[in-house]
Amino acid sequence: MLSAEPTAIRNQEGRGPFIFLLSTFVFALIASMLAGCGYQFRVDGAGPTIGGAPPTTSSEPPPRLVIKTLINNSFEPNLEARYTNYFRDEFSTGSGAQVVSESDVADLVLSGQILSVLVPTLSFSQTETLESRAEVVVQVRVEEVRSGKVVWTQLAKGGAEFFTTSDLQFNRTLQNRAVEQAGRILAADLASRFLLQLEIGALTKQAPAPASSPH
Repeated sequence: MLSAEPTAIRNQEGRGPFIFLLSTFVFALIASMLAGCGYQFRVDGAGPTIGGAPPTTSSEPPPRLVIKTLINNSFEPNLEARYTNYFRDEFSTGSGAQVVSESDVADLVLSGQILSVLVPTLSFSQTETLESRAEVVVQVRVEEVRSGKVVWTQLAKGGAEFFTTSDLQFNRTLQNRAVEQAGRILAADLASRFLLQLEIGALTKQAPAPASSPH
């Protein structure tokens, strides 16, 4: 009686080269398809790019920007120093400019005013306020140092909500925190707007003068 073991061994040995050739063919087919689609992934410069396109970088140095202490025209005291620090922090990281001190050589100067701080009620019951909102309005302007021209003006508004309690002192603490948060939101928003103006080259043009009010 013949054993089936030699036949099985011969079949397995015969499939080995076939499987190897098949896997090689499939791998080559996939590689040719990817190459035909034109996709490639490589590390170039600061990070990976798809399609081999080089990253876009600007050869011009960032403008040096001085941020002066804001003028506080609101009824909320002691905001000018804190808001100025928020502006300097946000513009240092998100405006595309290099923030320098007032004693350094600068290309641009930002000045501004805190126009108002309002705390309207958002929700209330028959006996008390349940939720309020701190709303802050700020106006800024940027001047070119060499020409003295105003190249950008912006009116911005920031706000932050807070819940109130029956404790008046604690409510004041919550309001102060909301006013601070509104200031950070304002600073981040203005830094983003400044970056946009810088990227489109608008800061090299003189901003239109505000229309005078009729007498």
